[in-house]
Amino acid sequence: MKPILLQGHERSITQIKYNREGDLLFSVAKDTVANVWYSVNGERLGTYNGHTGAVWCVDCDWDTKNVLTGSADNSCRLWDCETGKQLALLNTNSAVRTCGFDFSGNIIMFSTDKQMGYQCFLNFFDLRDPQQMEDNNPYLSVPCSECKITSAVWGPLGEFVIAGHENGEINQFSAKSGEILKKAKEHTRQINDIQSSVDLTMVITASKDNTSKLFDSNSLDHIKTFRTDRPVNSAAISPIMDHVVMGGGQEAMDVTTTSTRIGKFEARFFHAAYEEEFGRVKGHFGPINCVAFHPDGKSYSSGGEDGYVRIHYFDPQYFDFELEA
Repeated sequence: MKPILLQGHERSITQIKYNREGDLLFSVAKDTVANVWYSVNGERLGTYNGHTGAVWCVDCDWDTKNVLTGSADNSCRLWDCETGKQLALLNTNSAVRTCGFDFSGNIIMFSTDKQMGYQCFLNFFDLRDPQQMEDNNPYLSVPCSECKITSAVWGPLGEFVIAGHENGEINQFSAKSGEILKKAKEHTRQINDIQSSVDLTMVITASKDNTSKLFDSNSLDHIKTFRTDRPVNSAAISPIMDHVVMGGGQEAMDVTTTSTRIGKFEARFFHAAYEEEFGRVKGHFGPINCVAFHPDGKSYSSGGEDGYVRIHYFDPQYFDFELEA
């Protein structure tokens, strides 16, 4: 089936996210706008307007009520998903790089960049306490002085956040005390992306060291490694198959000097158990910045440096078992 091409951004895509049901797809880019689309036909539902800088991250809570975005305009904003109304504005000293709701949808976390003399912070807010939001006063703020956080996801049960750092380290930060519960250093270079499996038991990392790795969420034990010949910008775990999809390519500044074939801008599929590549999907005219599986596992999306989001549906023959209707 032909991919659905979503053209709603003028600059490169920074993150894409499905909601829990998978009927909506959120996309953010370096052009200040957050878009929401119907994933089934690629129709744009609307936009969340307000940011004045590149938007780095987006997340949606489990009942698709609120949307959270973090931007280079030094703010993290909370939106009403249905109406597009801005519910809260949290100003920071530097760009907001990652953000996310915990599973309850009550606690939000976001991390800020280390720039302009300010160090990197991981902030936690409780949405049930409006005073915290009004005063811009997080109930917990964790400084990360050594190395800035480049990607982060909530762990199972909302007890901790799993964060990937610029130096390739992964840490678990407690959402109650802020202390580092566990550490792992399997990557040699920056971690570009971390995504959870559907049951939150595993996370997959994507790194500049040309590999993607699978970890246990609780123990941070390293389970598998998927190797490529180029930096990996994003990786996602299939919710129904033992498959992972990875997207990457060269650095954006090297792209113009090479042909699309050499630049290797395909999405790559690996078997999660055997660590073997079994398929590639072409499409983008530039590196893939983010990938995400649909929660039903029957399609996936990728967002590229070319500013397009593509939704690819799998051929039914791709599944070697019957999916329940």
